[in-house]
Amino acid sequence: MVSDQLARAGRGRQALVVCGGWEGHRPAAAGDRCARILTEAGYRVTVSDSLDSYTDEPLLRATDLVVQCWTMGRISPEQLAGLSRAVRAGTGLAGWHGGIVDAFREEPAYQLMTGGQFVHHPREPVAYTVRPCPGRADHPVLAGVGPFPVTTEQYYVHVDPGVDVLAHSEFALDPDHPELAGTLVPVTWTRAWGAGRVFVTTIGHTLADLAVPEVDAMIRQGMAWVTR
Repeated sequence: MVSDQLARAGRGRQALVVCGGWEGHRPAAAGDRCARILTEAGYRVTVSDSLDSYTDEPLLRATDLVVQCWTMGRISPEQLAGLSRAVRAGTGLAGWHGGIVDAFREEPAYQLMTGGQFVHHPREPVAYTVRPCPGRADHPVLAGVGPFPVTTEQYYVHVDPGVDVLAHSEFALDPDHPELAGTLVPVTWTRAWGAGRVFVTTIGHTLADLAVPEVDAMIRQGMAWVTR
């Protein structure tokens, strides 16, 4: 079902994968992995290492899906306006972990579009269980995805109250912030932005995280769901 969703969405569609920022998340390798998946699903894929892609209006008008792998860094007003305008016009926006919700920390307008912002994680990887939210297990992004365990960097995020949270987890015990333990934190969500859709999952600190079957499924299905 995962491949079917993405293959149906990808027929004749154009995707733009934008990679850069903090090297700890291996943006180039993660972006290349994503580009291979999209190409196999039938998308025509452009990979860019420049945020100036967001000011290329002809490129964005022809783009049905933007996947961003860009942790931290800065985005210019012109670049942000171009991306926001494209999504409002119907281009889908998707990403995972820091590549989408720890990007451009100084830009609240960007955070408003993505629907959330990373604010903390424990110093070491932790084990936690991701669960579909009540009433959301039948969403196309979660097709075939039930509760599953992961051991990785767990994001504590501030989230827009207008997003549609699809999956969540209990925040693990963190010796630095024990008061946060047990807080129900969003893991995967979507939001509308004009005529476009946005997909976010907070898992994806390493390439191995992206290969976890349930994570891989959510990302593939999330990309399919937001594609124009």
